[in-house]
Amino acid sequence: MDQIDCIVIGAGVVGLAIARRLARAGREVIVLEAASDIGTGTSSRNSEVIHAGIYYAAGSLMARHCVAGRRSLYRFCESHGVGHRRCGKLIVATTAEEGDKLASIRARAAANGVADLEELDGAAARRLEPALNCTAALLSPSTGIVDSHGYMLALRGDAEAAGAAFAFNTPFERARAERGAITVEAGGETPMTLGCRLLINAAGLHAPALARTIVGMPADKVPTAYYAKGNYFSCSARAPFSHLIYPVPEPGGLGVHLTLDLGGQAKFGPDVEWVDDIDYEVDTSRMARFYPAIRRYWPALPDGALAPGYAGVRPKIVPSAVAVQDFVIQGPADHGVAGLINLFGIESPGLTASLAIAGHVGGLAGIGAGDEPGDLAS
Repeated sequence: MDQIDCIVIGAGVVGLAIARRLARAGREVIVLEAASDIGTGTSSRNSEVIHAGIYYAAGSLMARHCVAGRRSLYRFCESHGVGHRRCGKLIVATTAEEGDKLASIRARAAANGVADLEELDGAAARRLEPALNCTAALLSPSTGIVDSHGYMLALRGDAEAAGAAFAFNTPFERARAERGAITVEAGGETPMTLGCRLLINAAGLHAPALARTIVGMPADKVPTAYYAKGNYFSCSARAPFSHLIYPVPEPGGLGVHLTLDLGGQAKFGPDVEWVDDIDYEVDTSRMARFYPAIRRYWPALPDGALAPGYAGVRPKIVPSAVAVQDFVIQGPADHGVAGLINLFGIESPGLTASLAIAGHVGGLAGIGAGDEPGDLAS
């Protein structure tokens, strides 16, 4: 049986960032990926937004890693030539009641270290975006957009340049942890059995199920997996906005928001639909409810302008009745299994936070501060 230092399961954006971090620290790394390429799941089915860190509970891993990760991500994009734009975001209130909530949103952001939000009245917001309908808004200048695939390609390039290897079409099947070592069995056309000192479960939607196949992992430390599907719809009409437009958050999500890609194309979503299985087919029956939600802040949205775009699924570890979850990053001190690190519930803002999450995992693996400031945000 071949022996390797580190195995990372999952070549999504977080797995790639972790593999890069470990490899650049001189560790021997192989990434096992069931699909044929990087980032085919959650990492490629999102809004591609660089989040500022506004909405998360103060002190949570989501808040801390989003703020640190956002800073690192902008630096990484600049140094690696990854397409991105710091376009800013407007959180808009369309009623007086919603306007009253803006102050608490700003206070939560400040508690997370996001100190650059600016309160605007309706007239000031419309000077920035004349097509906008709102009574008041918060401007977040730190919010941006990124070419997520370009970012993942750059992470993979750095990891491979530092010696990391990738095994695609190689699904993880099971593992056994005993006597301080871990044995991993992987399938595919050429099944393999590998021994490793460090196993990192970065399997996203599949992380809880995967953890349950690891002999020696306490079952009571594995959260239940839930799936929150989000549908996105593209816009055939030109949306006359240069900022991202978000409504005031609603129970269960951030509402139907307008985001832009680097070419200026608008898309709307996601909505929130709790589902039993991973399903990436756009539910076109939900499109009709998008129109009134969008027209609250963009009244001129033409009839028939929306078309099915794509769907994503968030890896939830709390049921729909629970409003808030946090990232869970477990090391041996949490579950008692030497050499095992599990990442559960890495949903939005996982892309923004990816470099900071990698720094956190590096810390659990005994690696010091990252080579980009802010990498180690544990």
